[in-house]
Amino acid sequence: MSIAITSKLNQLLSKSLPGGLLFAGWLRKEGYSSQLLKKYRDSGWLEALGRGVMYRRNDNLSALTSVHCYNYQTDSNARIAAHSALELLGFSHYIPMGKPRLMVAFESGNVEDWIRSDKYDMTIVPFHTGIFKNPLTQSYKRDRYDIKISSPEQAFLECLHLVPSQYNYMDLYYIMEQLTSLNPEKVQTALENTSSQRVKRMFLYMAEKAGHYWFDMLDPDKLGLTTSKLKLADNGVYISKYRITVPKELNDYE
Repeated sequence: MSIAITSKLNQLLSKSLPGGLLFAGWLRKEGYSSQLLKKYRDSGWLEALGRGVMYRRNDNLSALTSVHCYNYQTDSNARIAAHSALELLGFSHYIPMGKPRLMVAFESGNVEDWIRSDKYDMTIVPFHTGIFKNPLTQSYKRDRYDIKISSPEQAFLECLHLVPSQYNYMDLYYIMEQLTSLNPEKVQTALENTSSQRVKRMFLYMAEKAGHYWFDMLDPDKLGLTTSKLKLADNGVYISKYRITVPKELNDYE
């Protein structure tokens, strides 16, 4: 390669984060033409992960870093969510079988190919967040960047939203028992911003059962709870206060 091409390559490598991704649209705005990027791939410096997405060849891809790169380079708002956010904040140690998972919430749109890759250190599990209006988020600092994550109050609601596809109620109750220091004002706001009756009522049931001090500071009258009955488990136990049928194992657990 020429000196000019090599110089731009060095600039590119200095800008990129180890373990992260490079999105073609952002690269073109930074002055890297499609032809130049092809030269880098042909020369073995870059490797394609999906359409318009590359990474440094032989790099060990980090799922967290890659989500940050996606947000930064494409002006997107994906966030680390559900149990993954709780783990980062020290609230939970949920251990699924197999390769670690990274739960990522996307506001809308189709899931792109790069998300489905198996080259990351964790399996990225994407989901959409249509039931949450103005979700509560915060910044989590990594070595060279900050990444957007759900607040713990929001994250647990997301876990409930993902039952039964990703979690079960019994495992989530074990997590609920650890949430002793949630902010009651943020819990109230998160619940008010949630349209799902199932999520609201199960959250209230679990929080009361766990005996957290902040439960008594909530105002259920502002949550828009309806009078309809919800069957959340087969052959379960009906909880008249919340008009839900919960798993018998959960009801009997002390």
